[in-house]
Amino acid sequence: MDKIKPLPERAVPLAQALGCFAAQGYFARLPLPVFDNSAMDGYAVVASACKKGARLRVTGEQPAGRDRQLRVSPGEAVRIFTGAPMPSGADAIVMQEDVTRDRDEIAINTDVEAGEFIRQRGCDLAEGQRIVAKGQRLRAATIALLASQGFAEVTVGGEVNAAIISTGDELVKPGEKLEPGQIYESNSALLNGLLERCGAIVNSVEHCRDESESLSKAIKRAAKSDILIISGGVSVGEHDLVKDALREERAEIDIWRVAIKPGKPFLFGQLPTKSFYPAGETPAGPTGSPQDESVRPADKMPVLRNCFVFGLPGNPVSGFVTFLQFVRPAILKMMGAANLDLPQVPAKSAGDLTNDGDRPHYVRGQLEDGKFTPVGRQESHALFGLSQANALLRLAVGQSVRTGEIVDVQIWDA
Repeated sequence: MDKIKPLPERAVPLAQALGCFAAQGYFARLPLPVFDNSAMDGYAVVASACKKGARLRVTGEQPAGRDRQLRVSPGEAVRIFTGAPMPSGADAIVMQEDVTRDRDEIAINTDVEAGEFIRQRGCDLAEGQRIVAKGQRLRAATIALLASQGFAEVTVGGEVNAAIISTGDELVKPGEKLEPGQIYESNSALLNGLLERCGAIVNSVEHCRDESESLSKAIKRAAKSDILIISGGVSVGEHDLVKDALREERAEIDIWRVAIKPGKPFLFGQLPTKSFYPAGETPAGPTGSPQDESVRPADKMPVLRNCFVFGLPGNPVSGFVTFLQFVRPAILKMMGAANLDLPQVPAKSAGDLTNDGDRPHYVRGQLEDGKFTPVGRQESHALFGLSQANALLRLAVGQSVRTGEIVDVQIWDA
């Protein structure tokens, strides 16, 4: 995470900001509501003149929209609709269901108290109040709040472009014929979904056989992206070619293998590549896709940048767990997020669990009605069990959990 830097911020139209992270704090320009208004369809009245049985003269009508500058005195009422500005002098709304209308008069059928069914100016939001913090994800309701303040665009964190390379002679694209010893390639579909869920844009998805030259060419193409995820080929077997292929491309390998289960064969590195920017302008950290030098404009200058490479295990559960623990927080940091952690909630363990291994174990399970229940086979290839899970429980080395014990579990589909 020390190697990862946020991408340059950008201004986007409000309608395109959903799921992005605010690059700065935003504050209310206006109070909400902006003016006192009616919470109901009914009549604006003076509460002290509205005992049950009182009769009032209707002197006007105020719909939602432009303020007609109407006034109410004791013994009078103004017909009003939800969201309409309060007439001067009125201090209550009596609902239309609580009156009997007779031409230009109404009879009050209930007692009325001052302040009833009035939305007071600023009762929801005060002018100058912070509405969005830097690094906060912009949800649909957040977008609506910014729109209510007149913001047409917002400044958000950078856009992360990603490439996926899957490896393995045994893998076949879905839809093609399987030969004996082959399986369908599913990791790229898994990673594509996880990347999109994080908010990254997947530029390319390729599959490579266990062959050095084709792998190197694919790596060169994928290096145009901000991050590259390679599935498989990062262990220690004779057909695990990823580390050597990256070094051939002058990659710096920072991490190789991690002490978690599942997911030990994990790689992280940096692949230097070249981008072009206006003369004299140097980006702050990784940027968008580089252009071919032969077609670059004359006013552009080359700048070296890094494509961050994540080598994930070929077993799908291992790839899934390592993505959530290592790739996801890196992507969020590049996008300018303030909180990089998976959501974590307390739950009761539905059974006894013990980690007798030498690495922390991420147990896949189902979180339902406040209980965490391990599901399926807890093995790195068990894709069906993973498909039924919605939470992870991290068991430290030597840790035991008893039935009914409260544990913290990570959720990824929140």
